Amino acid sequence: MHNHAGVTGRMVLDSVGSLDLADFDRTMATNARSAVAGIKHAARVMVPRRSGCIICTASTAGVLGGIIAPTYGISKAAVIGAVRAFAGELGRHGVRVNAISPHGIATQFGLGGLAQLFPEASEEELRRMVETGMNEMGGGTVLEVEDIARAAVYLASDEAKYVNGHNLVVDGGCTVWKGANKPAPAQ
Repeated sequence: MHNHAGVTGRMVLDSVGSLDLADFDRTMATNARSAVAGIKHAARVMVPRRSGCIICTASTAGVLGGIIAPTYGISKAAVIGAVRAFAGELGRHGVRVNAISPHGIATQFGLGGLAQLFPEASEEELRRMVETGMNEMGGGTVLEVEDIARAAVYLASDEAKYVNGHNLVVDGGCTVWKGANKPAPAQ
């Protein structure tokens, strides 16, 4: 079973003090609560059969703070937390629980969230921002939905029979390195 639900919530946030808690609650309900509910109900079927695989879509925003609006990042971090919290118990019953955390992909969902931040940008400009500006890989390699589908197929396959509680990050290396802010030398 693949939990793949998500809303961005309000992407424009001036400060923590301006956080809209109603928007936060809606985003958490869609992104985090739905993943927990999906795990719960899949487990009710899979545990008696002593077999199964549950995959939840998280995000690099749940791995590394500051990538995108806090509400979305918090909700996807909760998805990763749910995977880790349930993997041990369910693994003892033959059910694997894993997550996939993609980086930015130029889908309608991704472009829609980015459009909140850059309302004046055309769809082509938004696509370019994702495919080149947010791209961590050189050589013209661009993250595509098929890459995430392949990750899901792997996690669901027998080749991943001993992979449990893992967050498979598909981000071209975004979350493994952050360059230090290097101030100019004093003159």
